[in-house]
Amino acid sequence: MSCFPVRLQEVRQAVSVCLRSLTVWAVRLTGSKYGCGGGGCGACTVMLSRYDPQTKHIHHFSVNACLMPVCQLHGAAVTTVEGIGSTKTRLHPVQERIAKAHGSQCGFCTPGMVMSIYTLLRNKPQPTMEEIRETLGGNLCRCTGYRPIIEGYRTFCEVISSFISGFHHTSGKEKLLPLDPTQELIFPPELIRMAESEERATQTFRGERMTWISPISLDELLQLKSQHPQAPVVMGNTNLGLDIKFKGVIHPIIISGFRVRELFEVTEKPEGVCIGAGSSLSTVRSVLEKCVCSLPAEHTQTLAALLEQLSHVAGEQIRNVATLGGNIASAYPNSDLNPVLAAGRCSVVLQSREGKREVPLDKDFFVGFGKTVLKPDEIVLSVFIPVSRKGEVVRAFRHAPRKENALATVNAGLRVWFEEGSNVVKEMSVYYGGVGPCTVSAERTVQQVIGRPWNEATLSDAYRALVDEVTLGASAPGGKVMFRRSLTLSLLFRFYLHVLQHLKDTVRPPSTSTTHTNTPPPRQCYCSDVPSGQSEQDPVGRAVQHQAALSHATGEAVYCDDFPRTQGELFLSVVTSARAHARITHIDVSRALSMPGVVDVFTADDIPGKKFRSFTGIDEEILAQGEVTCVGQMVCAVVADTKPHAKLASAAVKVHYEDLPDRIFTVEVAVEKRSFFLPQREIQRGDVTKAFQEADHVYEGEIRLGGQEHFYMETQSMLVIPLGEEKEMKVYASTQHPTMVQEAVAETLGIPSSRVSCHVKRIGGAFGGKVTKTSILASITALAAWRSERPVRCVLDRGEDMLITGARHPVLGKYKVGFMSDGRITAADVRYYANAGHTPDESVLVIEKILLHMDNAYNILNLCSQSAACKTNLPSNTAFRGFGVPQTLMVIENMVNDVAMVLGRPAEEIREKNMYKETSLTHYKMEFDPENLLRCWEECKERSELDRRRLDVARFNQQNRWKKRGIAVIPIKYGIGFAEGFLNQAAALVHIYKDGSVLVSHGGTEMGQGIHTKVQQVASRELDVPLSMIHISETSTSSVPNTCPSAASFGTDANGMAVKDACQTLYKRLEPIRKQDPNGTWQSWVAKAFLERISLSATGFYRGHDLYMDWVKQEGRPYAYFTYAACCSEVELDCLTGEYRTVRTDLVADIGQSINPSIDIGQIEGAFMQGLGLYTMEELKFSPSGVLYTRGPGQYKIPAVCDVPLQFNVYLLSGSHNPHAIYSSKGIGEPTLFLGSSVFFALKEAVAAARSDAGLSGPFTLHSPATPERACVACSTCFTQMIPQAETETTQPWALELP
Repeated sequence: MSCFPVRLQEVRQAVSVCLRSLTVWAVRLTGSKYGCGGGGCGACTVMLSRYDPQTKHIHHFSVNACLMPVCQLHGAAVTTVEGIGSTKTRLHPVQERIAKAHGSQCGFCTPGMVMSIYTLLRNKPQPTMEEIRETLGGNLCRCTGYRPIIEGYRTFCEVISSFISGFHHTSGKEKLLPLDPTQELIFPPELIRMAESEERATQTFRGERMTWISPISLDELLQLKSQHPQAPVVMGNTNLGLDIKFKGVIHPIIISGFRVRELFEVTEKPEGVCIGAGSSLSTVRSVLEKCVCSLPAEHTQTLAALLEQLSHVAGEQIRNVATLGGNIASAYPNSDLNPVLAAGRCSVVLQSREGKREVPLDKDFFVGFGKTVLKPDEIVLSVFIPVSRKGEVVRAFRHAPRKENALATVNAGLRVWFEEGSNVVKEMSVYYGGVGPCTVSAERTVQQVIGRPWNEATLSDAYRALVDEVTLGASAPGGKVMFRRSLTLSLLFRFYLHVLQHLKDTVRPPSTSTTHTNTPPPRQCYCSDVPSGQSEQDPVGRAVQHQAALSHATGEAVYCDDFPRTQGELFLSVVTSARAHARITHIDVSRALSMPGVVDVFTADDIPGKKFRSFTGIDEEILAQGEVTCVGQMVCAVVADTKPHAKLASAAVKVHYEDLPDRIFTVEVAVEKRSFFLPQREIQRGDVTKAFQEADHVYEGEIRLGGQEHFYMETQSMLVIPLGEEKEMKVYASTQHPTMVQEAVAETLGIPSSRVSCHVKRIGGAFGGKVTKTSILASITALAAWRSERPVRCVLDRGEDMLITGARHPVLGKYKVGFMSDGRITAADVRYYANAGHTPDESVLVIEKILLHMDNAYNILNLCSQSAACKTNLPSNTAFRGFGVPQTLMVIENMVNDVAMVLGRPAEEIREKNMYKETSLTHYKMEFDPENLLRCWEECKERSELDRRRLDVARFNQQNRWKKRGIAVIPIKYGIGFAEGFLNQAAALVHIYKDGSVLVSHGGTEMGQGIHTKVQQVASRELDVPLSMIHISETSTSSVPNTCPSAASFGTDANGMAVKDACQTLYKRLEPIRKQDPNGTWQSWVAKAFLERISLSATGFYRGHDLYMDWVKQEGRPYAYFTYAACCSEVELDCLTGEYRTVRTDLVADIGQSINPSIDIGQIEGAFMQGLGLYTMEELKFSPSGVLYTRGPGQYKIPAVCDVPLQFNVYLLSGSHNPHAIYSSKGIGEPTLFLGSSVFFALKEAVAAARSDAGLSGPFTLHSPATPERACVACSTCFTQMIPQAETETTQPWALELP
């Protein structure tokens, strides 16, 4: 059952249980996924439906199942993705269209996307494109780049284009399933009968540690609040739920106001609207939109300003449950609504048993962090929003790390009321959020304005007063001190401009929202023609749909944590270090062992086999022994009967430390103390010293690149089952390297690898992050299973995952470059310092690849470079898509950009002048032909209309003072394959069954890159059978042993060749049968072969290329071939806030003869968006003591739907051939990630234009990521210059400055 009614008498013990736990554990519906646990990613989205007996109306709305308390669901119907359609019965159009548009890769986020759009369609069968985009704003995807998802759902719009590119290459003339609202699931009649006939009574649910009370009347609610003044009143659980889940906050009593009707009443009056405090933000938005449409424009100022903010608050799922009263009462300092409510003269009605009181929402209401004037026994009953008066202007502004679904960095509510018929200010309010412990009123600033005309002189005085009034210390929580202070000025200036315009306009038409401007939709353009004469059955080169796309969209796809619970199964939780560098003096597990459900607690001393793992020849402890060297290092593990019990017990383990000196966090300190993982690497070419002496110009610079969290949607997950015989262990893991997991478990337990089998069905994203740490976590989980002799499951919470598993290496790049006046670079000396963390992991291999790719597309005849992996007391960094290449190329491209700025030339001119032009040797003496690199470059310039648009950009910048545009084109030359030759091998096993069906096993793991789909295409061609007859079940070390990792964009190259080898062997075996019966069918040939005792099973093997790198000789052939691409991006930058949007991106990629263009395009787009995040958005923040601040989507922002380029064109280079890979294809998973840097360099050009207006020229520093903070500060506007430098010498900053 997948649309089910909830009757709470059935779940009375589940006080602390969320809806997702109910669907997964109790109802066994696994389509709702765990992505973050905090409502920030949308992977767990389901639809709730409620019947209102008063209006006789059924309300449908999407919610995050991970936050919705089960106790809040009495009388609701829950619809999960399984309920709307299935591959076994009938697909729903919303499932079909995302699949056919190639909108699913790893598939982990897909059910959430489906349910968000499904809920929208239940409420509005023909939505607008803006409504679709807004609906998807609460859902994150790390794989696709969003473009195909948007394209798929565009087909539901009222007006659609006659040509939908996403479907043109998949289904041809095949029709899409029509959307028929009459065929949707009905609301359960028993819930209607229950709502209309049930006698309403207070509900009480008692759990192990909390009691949940749900009263039905206001009097009863007030009585409970009087009896339990410290008990919180919960409505949407979007605040309290996070505190309980992530901060360990315990409330013995929780009072739910959800059933108290008085909290939801809405009353419209001539003087304003009164909205019940329990109204959801979505309801508030609807009420305000109705009011704005019905009232005269001059009365809608405050209402419109609130609508402005509401359109940006969280995602749709959160807005559907978060309440207006909760937003006010929680009093968060960066609340988006409170500054506007305060500025707009709003008030709240507070009530207790003693009576009511109406309190203005002003500076006196908010008294501190999370504190208001509410008495302990009071509740917020309602909020009154007055209409604006004639001559009154109200506006709201905000800035956030991401345009949507992100908490504000700084926001503002501003109001001004003029003397009638003049521009003299009669009254004014200015409130800010994000610049203090609570909402801040700038009273002294306001006094500078009241009684004076609205002009520059008045505002200049206001700016000076504001600088003195709103201050932040250097160590203020959240950091960004200078930026936040400058934003207060910028937002006031924006208000000034808005009011000036308002005073000029005689009529201002009402606006119900302030949504995004209409812009061309993102789209893709590519050609996927197959050779003439190719069989219709041969799928190679065709845009075949991902083999699991429909399973993704229906929730049927099985991930590691979806395997059913078995009897006696236990759950594991790890205990991590709280110190960056300390000696462990004692581990006290006594309290943990005494807690309910706890079975075992173990440390490194309990490991029977090896206590460490060796990566790149250096040992890494599985569990810390005696000493910890970073916060987040695993110390011990707790095993219990449930995950909540395991988590509580792990928190009860007390680790006693003795701090050790000399903590190292940054690469500068590591260099100073010579703290490195050896070996360091260097490479040299030509005579650098002489070239520097002969150069016309020499310039020195540096760039810092921050790390990047993998943020795969599925966290680290594993299940280990002891088979009870011969010490056998079966491991199910979400890993890119099953053999490494197999070996790790065997070595940890001291048993042969043959006793351990590792199985991978599919992975919900990986990007390099599920190799080394996964093997360690699997070893710990296996040890728990070994000791308990019971199955043990370990699924990390998002915060744990981010803390433990490491990220992309932050890098400091320093360079000295010599060049001629014509732009030719004649010499370069580049040093790279990578922050490796506390253990080596794969850092030495990363710094090697950094040096091997440092030339990118440029033939620099004299260069020398060194790279070092710095040992620090931070979590170990690890492999990440690109494996050091995105860092090294960023340094080199920044160097080239600086050369252009010194010479005052367009950057693309300098790039083009220094490119490889003919068959050449790289700096490590590998020969290659750059023809296709140059073709990509020229085609990209042509497709993007670079010359014309550069003139347009210059014209735009001349005409606009506070907005600037920039455009940049970037090339890439990316080596494919492993420099360690033995890693390029692969094996496969192919079975043909008597009915003709084919089972293929190979060593690659499916993590969204489409390797299983491409392998099926290979097998289909080689065996000459339809795709429908070929099946891939899983990747297993018991089927294919000694596998190599699925990494380095080499998975299809290697495993495809192995499968091809096996299939050719089988096809050759069947040749005599085919000759005997040339008119027979595949099934008849197979049946005849079995009768003639011909083996229908074959192994395949691919030896791989003999790749190597000799670091002593500084030469080698570390790559099989190169993938080339070029990308042009244009951005528009708001100089006042640093916010930007990518106006257009054109990308041309050489991927040879694509096996599957739709999958390759998806990889290109997804990698580009991940690169856009790396270079412009994503920031890992550590405290001065080495604690990771950014542990979830609330603090760490990856790109969302709102970040997709407004026009996104992807082209595959035609006529390209690659003799070094299967079917002349090329690897594409990693290369185009770097092309996200085209947005960075376009931003840098826009910043340069702003600096030019400020009288600044020449090279300047802009580190990566180019966040709004960095871009805004670099613009050096008059507002940033007003902010005095913070005193940092005596005050410790809030966060470390990495690398």
